[in-house]
Amino acid sequence: MGAKHERILGIHVGLVVAELFCCAGFAFEFYRARSGNTLSWAYVFEWPIFAAYAIYMWRRLLKEERGKETAPPVTESSQSADPSLERYNEYLRAVHERGGGHAEHLETRSLDG
Repeated sequence: MGAKHERILGIHVGLVVAELFCCAGFAFEFYRARSGNTLSWAYVFEWPIFAAYAIYMWRRLLKEERGKETAPPVTESSQSADPSLERYNEYLRAVHERGGGHAEHLETRSLDG
């Protein structure tokens, strides 16, 4: 089994452990709340929130591990698709080359022309 599969298995095992812990905490606090401890009612409602957060993190970690959160590569054609954007980027390059970057060097121009 590869290292990637072992990490994915570890993520699944982590979810199972977290869910078992949350279920045990819920059952314990529910028993205490039914026995008259009114503060335990707050914990009765918190444990399912913790369990939901564990599921959220499980899904996020799996997606990250499988590589689905990578950004698509930026191609040259997608950068020059908008002529007004290209003119604006050239303007910014010119300002940067002049040593600009300060507000007094910037002039206002319309993006339309």
